[in-house]
Amino acid sequence: MNVVNQLIKPKYALYHADCIDVARTLPDDSIDYSIFSPPFGNDLYAYSNQTRDMGNGPSYRAFARHYALLAKELLRIVKPGRLVSVHCMDLPRFKERHGYIGMFDFPGSLTRLMEKAGFIYHCKTMIRKNPVVQATRTNAVQLLHNAVVRDSSFSGAAIADYLVTFKKPGKNPEPIKGCFTEYQGTMPEPRGPYTADDDTRNPYSVEVWQRYAESVWMDIRQTDTLQLTDVRESKEKHICLLQLDVYRRGYQIWTNPGDIVYEPFGGFGSGGAVAMEMGRRYIASELKEAYYNQMCLNMDDAQKKSGQMTMFDLADVVA
Repeated sequence: MNVVNQLIKPKYALYHADCIDVARTLPDDSIDYSIFSPPFGNDLYAYSNQTRDMGNGPSYRAFARHYALLAKELLRIVKPGRLVSVHCMDLPRFKERHGYIGMFDFPGSLTRLMEKAGFIYHCKTMIRKNPVVQATRTNAVQLLHNAVVRDSSFSGAAIADYLVTFKKPGKNPEPIKGCFTEYQGTMPEPRGPYTADDDTRNPYSVEVWQRYAESVWMDIRQTDTLQLTDVRESKEKHICLLQLDVYRRGYQIWTNPGDIVYEPFGGFGSGGAVAMEMGRRYIASELKEAYYNQMCLNMDDAQKKSGQMTMFDLADVVA
């Protein structure tokens, strides 16, 4: 398989294959941005029974060795000065599996793996999670009010998501510039007027940026995900969709229109649907057949909804 030879004139390219195999076919310095949610090292969810599934290894150490191979390829294929955002969370430790009830710093572990590969730790944004919703979905004892009443030493906090962003060393060859012209999130639209005559003090763009630059994103809805049309939860070990506004903000902050985004764990194509919506080009791989098939359906639907049936020409970018 040669990904480059297959990227003739697509708006997107999807591959039912292992992410490392796909990444190895991409040219050096060809990707403008990458955003993804990796498997969680077999500590929380199992996505498939395949041995090549990064989340299905015998131990976290095996996951780390596997992930390091991807990080190495990401450093090679991402353009200098450009960024990679990893969506992740702290992982719970369970009495029956780990011998104690506690937490594992998964974002910190991924940060060390990315730094070891050669990336610069750029920033980290927390994404708020509703404790009531999380308690209902996970039956987490530490989130129940009963824990406070009986013995608050067992009580804890909701597990937040994080978007941890890394930069490849070097000078960015094409600045990502311009004012924000729209706001992605559930808060009301900024009230400041958009004026193009004074970009550095544009009231609308300034307010959008001040919200995006917060250390905690409070207005990402947990249900803001793609609607599935084929795969059903009853047939799968786990379905975990990254919220669409997380993709939208990542693309809006760290890419230009027409940039190429690479998602090694494509899942159901949420990142691709948003890329289509926002005029970015998209490359994704997905190992699991059911997920890949759903991704193809979602991308076909997104292309029809975008109303942009003319394909972008990727050949001059990645050839």
